[in-house]
Amino acid sequence: MSKLELKNMSFKAGLDLKITGVPNGDANTFVINIGHSDDNIALHFNPRFDHEGDHRTIVCNSLHNGSWSSEEREGNFPFQHGEEFKITISFDNDSFRIKLPDGHVMHFPNRFGDDKYKHIHVQGDVRIKGFKMK
Repeated sequence: MSKLELKNMSFKAGLDLKITGVPNGDANTFVINIGHSDDNIALHFNPRFDHEGDHRTIVCNSLHNGSWSSEEREGNFPFQHGEEFKITISFDNDSFRIKLPDGHVMHFPNRFGDDKYKHIHVQGDVRIKGFKMK
């Protein structure tokens, strides 16, 4: 299981965060978290190949002071084992926009309503090849 953690970043509303990675050949799940800390996550983006009863589903959620909110699920699942993907995440005070590898854009509410986050954490069955913010 790989892990990439960036702290004291300045991911601001209006910027694009582009992540390039490759899920492991036997990947079950990986996670991209964006927020203020490990206990305050505005966007929990969790593609699940086969994990916790979900099969080929993207689960999004937020964590406020260590308590999870309600999950939202996306049925469009353009990730493949062992194949490179690129996603782009942007946000404003109302919502996160995640452009998936197939061009589909999914939305998730910015439940914190903030315009800047400093904590980005990637973990799971994935190898990160590129990370760019502009």
